[in-house]
Amino acid sequence: MILKSLSLINYKNFESINFEFDDKINCLVGNNGVGKTNILDAIYHLSFGKSYFNPITGQNIKHNTDFFVIDGFYEKDGRDEKVIVSAKRGQKKVIKRNGKVYDTFSAHIGFLPLVIISPADRDLITDGSDTRRKFIDGVISQSDQSYLSTLLKYSKIVSQRNALLKYFAANNTFDAAQLEIYNQQLDEYGNIIYKKRASFLDDFIPIFINRYQAISSGEEKVSLGYQSKLSETDLSTLLEQNLAKDRMLQYTSVGVHKDDLSFEIEGHPIKKFGSQGQQKSFLIALKLAQFDFIKNQSKVNPILLLDDIFDKLDEKRVEHIIELVDDQNFGQLFISDTHADRTEEVVKKISQSYKIIRLKNNEEVK
Repeated sequence: MILKSLSLINYKNFESINFEFDDKINCLVGNNGVGKTNILDAIYHLSFGKSYFNPITGQNIKHNTDFFVIDGFYEKDGRDEKVIVSAKRGQKKVIKRNGKVYDTFSAHIGFLPLVIISPADRDLITDGSDTRRKFIDGVISQSDQSYLSTLLKYSKIVSQRNALLKYFAANNTFDAAQLEIYNQQLDEYGNIIYKKRASFLDDFIPIFINRYQAISSGEEKVSLGYQSKLSETDLSTLLEQNLAKDRMLQYTSVGVHKDDLSFEIEGHPIKKFGSQGQQKSFLIALKLAQFDFIKNQSKVNPILLLDDIFDKLDEKRVEHIIELVDDQNFGQLFISDTHADRTEEVVKKISQSYKIIRLKNNEEVK
C-alpha cells in the first residue's frame, strides 16, 4: 500500500498545499513550527478519521476558516483508492472513499493500516490505564472489525448502566431486574473483549520482546503484562460483588474498561526506573511490534510514520532502528526531523529510494 499524493486545505497551519511522495522513504525536514508533524497527522487522519494529537475536530481547522479537507491518493492491491476526510465547523466530519461516504467511521478502520511513532507516545508510560487500553484496542481493531464492534457495544452498555445508577441515586430507588439486563450484556461483551485481548497479547508480547532486544542490543530485559480482574473471575460475579460500591459511586467500577498493561524493565516499572532513552526504546519497540502484528494479520505493509524519531535516542539506538527498517522491508516510510543533513545521511545507508521534502513558512521549498 502506497500513499502517492496528499492535498491539504485549511488543515492546521496549512492554507493549501500539495505533496507527491516517494514509494519508499519520505523525509519531512525543517525548523520547528513549519508543519512537519501536521503533515504526518493528516496522513494519520486519513487512516483513522481523527487526529493523533488533537481529537477535537474544530481545533484542527485553520484559524479564521470554516472547514478543512484532507485528500489522499493511494495505490493498494493494484487499485487506485481516493480517501477524503473533511469537516465544517458545527457539522459532523465526513469520510469518503472513492466518492462514497462511509455510514460509520468504524467501517473505515483497518482499510489503510498505519503505525505512528511519536514523542507523544510517552503518554503510554506516564498517563493512566485508559491510554494503554486505547493502544491495545487500536492495534486489535485495525485487523478485527468484529472486535471494534464489540468494543463499541460494550462502551454503550457501560454508559447506559452508569446513567441508570445515577438515576437510582437521584430518585432514591433501585430495580435489581433492570440492572441485571445491563449486567448480562456487559458479561457477554466483556468476556469476548477479555479473551481477544489475552489472545492478542500471547502473540504480541514475544514480538515486542524481540523488537526491544534488537534496539537495545539485548542488553536490557523488559516485560509487558496484562492486568485484568477477569483473569481471576467472571465479570458477572465482579459486578455482583461490587454492586454496593457502584451504587455509591454511581458508575461501573469493574470490567474490561478498567484493564491495564504493565511496562517493566529489569523487573521494575519503566515509568520510575527507566531512563529517557530506555523509555523511548520501549515505546518504539511497542510500535514496531504493532507494525509486525498488523502486517501479519492484514497481509499489507502498514504505512509507518516516524515523528521526530531522533529525539532522546543515542546514535547507537538510531542505527539499530534504521537497520531494522532496511532489513524488514517496511514498505512506505515517513520521517520528520529538524536536521536535513542528519536525516539524509541516515537514509542514504538504506538501500531504498527516498525523497527529501523541505518545509519553510508552511510551504514546501522546491
